[in-house]
Amino acid sequence: MAETKREIERKYDVKAGTELPDLTGVAGVVDKGTADLDAVYWDTPDQRLAAASITLRRRTGGHDAGWHLKLPVSLADGVRDEVHAPLSDTVPRALLGLVRARVREAELAPLLRLETTRHVRHLVDAEGTLLAEVSLDAVRAERCAPGGERIGWSELEVELADDGDPRLLDKVDKKLRKAGVRRSLWSSKLNRALRTTAPMDGKTKRTDDEGTGHAVVHLEDDTPVSSGDHVLTRLRTQRDALLALDPAVRRDLPDSVHQMRVATRRLRSAFKSYRKILDRTVTDPIGEELKWLAAELGVDRDQEVLTERLTDRIGALPRTLLLGPVRGRLRIWTVARSAGSRRRTVAVLESKRYLALLDSLDALLADPPLRPAAAAPPEKALVKAALKDYERLATRIEHALGLPPGQERDVALHDARKAAKRARYAGEAATPALGKPAKKFAKRMKSVQKVLGDHQDSVVAREALRALAIQAHLAGESAFTWGLLYGQEEAAGKDRERELPEAWAEASRAKVRSALGS
Repeated sequence: MAETKREIERKYDVKAGTELPDLTGVAGVVDKGTADLDAVYWDTPDQRLAAASITLRRRTGGHDAGWHLKLPVSLADGVRDEVHAPLSDTVPRALLGLVRARVREAELAPLLRLETTRHVRHLVDAEGTLLAEVSLDAVRAERCAPGGERIGWSELEVELADDGDPRLLDKVDKKLRKAGVRRSLWSSKLNRALRTTAPMDGKTKRTDDEGTGHAVVHLEDDTPVSSGDHVLTRLRTQRDALLALDPAVRRDLPDSVHQMRVATRRLRSAFKSYRKILDRTVTDPIGEELKWLAAELGVDRDQEVLTERLTDRIGALPRTLLLGPVRGRLRIWTVARSAGSRRRTVAVLESKRYLALLDSLDALLADPPLRPAAAAPPEKALVKAALKDYERLATRIEHALGLPPGQERDVALHDARKAAKRARYAGEAATPALGKPAKKFAKRMKSVQKVLGDHQDSVVAREALRALAIQAHLAGESAFTWGLLYGQEEAAGKDRERELPEAWAEASRAKVRSALGS
C-alpha cells in the first residue's frame, strides 16, 4: 500500500564540517542524533525520470526505509509529493504506474547510489510539537555503472512538518542567510549528482559558481522567434502538462481529470488552428487519438460535474418541494452511471494505445512536420490563424441565433461553443508573441465560451432530469421535484440564450481583432 505526503523543503549549500547556526530565536531545537542512509536511485537508461525532476529511490536506514517516489508540485518553492511504498527488491507496482507515462516500455534499473550521514534537529514549539526538521547531510554519490565517478558534498535541508506553516521556512531562511548560508542551486541530491558528473554536449557548459566548488549548468537560449517556434512551444507545453497530470489522475487528485482533458483539447486545437504551419498528414491522426483520450477521460469528469450541478439544485429547494426520496434517487442514478469509471480511467492510462499516443507526440516534437509558413514571423501567421478561427465562430453563432428555440438550436449552440473554445485557445497560443492584444482576444472568446458552456450544461442537465423523472415514476415515486428542476434548467438555458447576443456583440467588436494587427 502506497502512502503520500506533501514535502515542502529548502536546501542550502554548506562546507564540510559546518555546524548548524543558532535557530533558538525561531523555535525550540531538539537534537535527534545521526543516522546513516543508503539510497539507490532508479531510472531508465536515458534518465527519463531525472529529466522530468522525478526521483524514484529504494532507501534503507532512518525512520522511513522503503521505496520513495517524489513528484514535483512546484520546484521553485521546493514542493513535491512523496509517495511511499514498503521495502521490496523490485519497484512496487503502485509506484510503477505513477511513472508509466514517463517510462512507458523502457526498463527501470539502478542508476546512482547515495550514502548520506545525516545529523537531524527538530524545530518544535513550546508544547514540543514538531514544526520542521533540519538536517545536515554529508553525501557520497556514485554511479551504479562500472567505473562510475564518486563525488561528495555537504548540504543543509529544512523540511516543513505535516500541516506546518510555510512562513516558518522564511524565518529559518533569514537566520541562515545572516549566518552566511545560502540557498542551493540544486533541486535535489540526485539532480546534483547526475549533472555534476554528466558528460557535456554542444548545448551546455559548466562553470564553477563563485568558487563554491559545484558546477552550474547553463542551457542555450531557446526563445521562440518564428511562427513555427511559437507553435512548437505551445505543443511542447501541453505535452508536458499531459505527462505531469498523468500521475495526478491515477491518484484521483481534485480537478486532475479536467486539467488533463484541457491539455488534450489545447493540443487538438493547435493542430487545427495551425494547419498552414504543421503538416495535417502527421497531425490529423494524432488529433484523432487525442479526441479518443479526451472522450475516455470525460466519462468520469462529466458525471462528476453533472452530479454536483443537480445536487446544488436540490439543495436550493425548500423541503416542502422535495417530494419522494429525491437525494436517494440521485445517488442511485449516479452510482449506476459511475460504476467502474475510475478503474476504466486507469486502464486507459495503462493501455498500449495511450502510450503510443505519447510516443507520437514525442516523435512530432523531435522531428516537427513544419510547412513553409512556419518560417513566417508570428505577427503574420498567428494572427491569421486566430482570425480564421474567429470567422468560424462568427458563422456558427449567426447560424445558431437564426434558428428557432429547440433541439436544433441547442445543437448549433453547442457547435458554436466548441468554435469559441478553439478561438480562445488560438488567442492563448498567440499571447507570448503578440502580448496584450492576443490576451484580450482570448479573454473575449472565453466570455462567449462561458455563456455557451452554461447553456450546454443546462441541456445536459435537462436530459438527466428527464431520465431521473422516468426512473422515479417507474419506481412508484413522485416525479414532481424532477419536473420542477427540469423547469429551472429550461429557464436557465433561455437566460443564456438571451445573454448570448450581448456577449457576442462585445466579443466581436472590430477593435478587438484590429488590435491583433489585422
